[in-house]
Amino acid sequence: MSRIGKKEIDIPKDVQIILDKNVLCINGPLGVNISEIHSNILLEINSNKIKVKRIDESKKSKALHGLFRSIIQNMIIGVTTKFTKILIAEGVGYKFQINNNKLYLNMGYSHPIEYIIPDNLTINCESATRLVISSGNKELVGRFASIIRRVRPPEPYKGKGIRYEGETILRKIGKTGK
Repeated sequence: MSRIGKKEIDIPKDVQIILDKNVLCINGPLGVNISEIHSNILLEINSNKIKVKRIDESKKSKALHGLFRSIIQNMIIGVTTKFTKILIAEGVGYKFQINNNKLYLNMGYSHPIEYIIPDNLTINCESATRLVISSGNKELVGRFASIIRRVRPPEPYKGKGIRYEGETILRKIGKTGK
């Protein structure tokens, strides 16, 4: 049995949970998260706890058991506190800019790269080289941060590029002269 899947999820007092057929809606002080629950998963909702169960012992049900428990836990955390990722641009002339509803990346190419900021995300430029992405949806934060990081991933020789805060880049030793 899944170790993660069999743990119960605590529901905070200011969070409301609505289950309509296979659609789970979680309302909290910071917003609403909605997710569709797979048909192999059953939810038992008590007054202050949620228990995730599976219909049968098939391989697919076992795989989905822990996954959906984690998804529901992240949805509850998202409506009470926000998820954040911080990106740092390292390199000469590398910078982030926000103008209207667009994010501009100057990453050493001949042109700036432009992204439209999704409505569900809050993006803040603390400085020209530090970008904070936050939202109540953990998946959206991670996906958007990875899209931005993909523009110029950190290279192993000088460490130039876009990296997450706290990420360590394994450095390689360059060529030595004879």
